[in-house]
Amino acid sequence: MAACVAAALAIVSCTDKAVISGVLKDAPEKQVVVRELDMDKYVVLDTLTTGKDGSFKYKADIAKGQPEFIYLFYGQTKVASLLLESGEKACVEADTLGNYSVSGSEASAKLQQIDERYADFITSFIAAEGDRAEMTRLYVDYYRSCVKYVMENPTSMTVVPVLFQDLSEYTPIFSSQTDAIFFRQAADTLRTIYPDSKYVKALDREANRRMNILGINNRISEASESGYPDINMPDINGKMKSLSSVDAKVVLVHFWSTADPLNTMFNIEKLMPVYEQYHGKGLEIYSICIDPDKGEWGSVVTAQKLPWINVNDGLGTASPVVSLYNIAGLPTSFIIADGDMLPSAVNSVDGLKRELDRLLK
Repeated sequence: MAACVAAALAIVSCTDKAVISGVLKDAPEKQVVVRELDMDKYVVLDTLTTGKDGSFKYKADIAKGQPEFIYLFYGQTKVASLLLESGEKACVEADTLGNYSVSGSEASAKLQQIDERYADFITSFIAAEGDRAEMTRLYVDYYRSCVKYVMENPTSMTVVPVLFQDLSEYTPIFSSQTDAIFFRQAADTLRTIYPDSKYVKALDREANRRMNILGINNRISEASESGYPDINMPDINGKMKSLSSVDAKVVLVHFWSTADPLNTMFNIEKLMPVYEQYHGKGLEIYSICIDPDKGEWGSVVTAQKLPWINVNDGLGTASPVVSLYNIAGLPTSFIIADGDMLPSAVNSVDGLKRELDRLLK
């Protein structure tokens, strides 16, 4: 370790770089591959050749405020995991079996401990194969330890790999739907510290995906009681308007987009005559625009003087309602009558009128 410290002290700090120096034991004049984590894959940065004593040194380009996950490989074996800030000097002592220690970088030292706990868990879990009770106990204990770590280290980027750990390719450690809350909290906190980090942005996307799924499942659960999944979005005046609050005998739930001229013409040529004919008999239209451009949507609604309820959450096709209502094409409409949704979408204006004549006698 003394040689490692001396090497680090001899390096002049760079504001846009981090320096990795170290020794790979029993590996003189061997190749060490430096890789950077790029979301879900490794990208090779460089290949180093160790000295006769197994020593190596590398300078990594790291922008201020954007820590990078850097990994060292000997062949197919990962021999060190590092989380480096710009200006840091990390010193690594490793062997060819993947055992290592790191100094000079607090986050990297935490990452080393995370690696060790994860490796111990996977080893124990595999060894318990066939003993379902023991496998369950190991998983629950490890999951709880991960939750504890995430909660106790909210400002550390090391929570990112913890949140993305898995048992296998299709079995994440954080597999519960409500785990979306941990992703959301971590992303929100880290974004205030590292707003430009690609890892935080990826975490934010995953948090959004999980929160959408959680919201969809909650709404499906509610739908079993109400007869349909509820929707709550801002209307043309910016006020939240829920589908369940619409007081009408029959509600036409209509999905459309301003991006398609045929959709906008449908409002005037098809929906308007239907609305004028049946509104007085108990029909209301709850119109959801699937568009991220709320300005364009507002302009069309205003220009066409659409008299019914118009809402838009500005998320476009990423809106949870697209999955919630299984929207495969636009326009698409559904009928809610006396609190229950008819099982099939309305495919034509003639079919809509037939249903309205039946329901609004």
